[in-house]
Amino acid sequence: MTRHTEAHGVHDPTHPLRRTRIAVLSCSVRDERMSPALAEWVRFVLSAQPGIEIDALDLAEISLPDDALLTPGGGLTTEVSERLGAAEGFVFVTPEYNHSYPAALKRVLDWHYAQWHLKAASIVAYGVNGGFAAIEHLRGVLAELGLVTTRRCLGYPAPWAALDENERFAPSPGKTRALERTLAELSWWATLLSDARANRPFPR
Repeated sequence: MTRHTEAHGVHDPTHPLRRTRIAVLSCSVRDERMSPALAEWVRFVLSAQPGIEIDALDLAEISLPDDALLTPGGGLTTEVSERLGAAEGFVFVTPEYNHSYPAALKRVLDWHYAQWHLKAASIVAYGVNGGFAAIEHLRGVLAELGLVTTRRCLGYPAPWAALDENERFAPSPGKTRALERTLAELSWWATLLSDARANRPFPR
């Protein structure tokens, strides 16, 4: 059997050179936020999977154009358009604000369009009650953008309680195992959808 390859990547998931790029987005822009610590945890767990390339994006460090310039189907090219377009899967690490997710995350979603099509996503949310309302609100938006959200997503109640005496995030083994299962599902979908896009372009 001949394996299907392209100049910029290998699309056979069994190929030894197969790489899958996952973007991990830290989605809170507040001071004294938890999302960078959780995003680092996600990247650490994800790095244990073979064949994964990780791109870390912090929304607090990204400047988007003024929303007055936003048009249907996205808008102007932004400083992260190319990085989002190169990713095959996404992990959104988000707090729950007022029973939903933060405005900074909605803005980065709205400012991009084709970059999301037929790619995989998972959500790691947190809050006093675990961030589950943010997960459910975000699922509908991601589906509208053409993203396939994993069945497993992770809600983390009060992660600040898992800070050790040196203020380092120290999640429980049970939470780490749950994250491993979530990210394994994400990687499976990201590889599958990447191969599908390579063999059958998304209809416009």
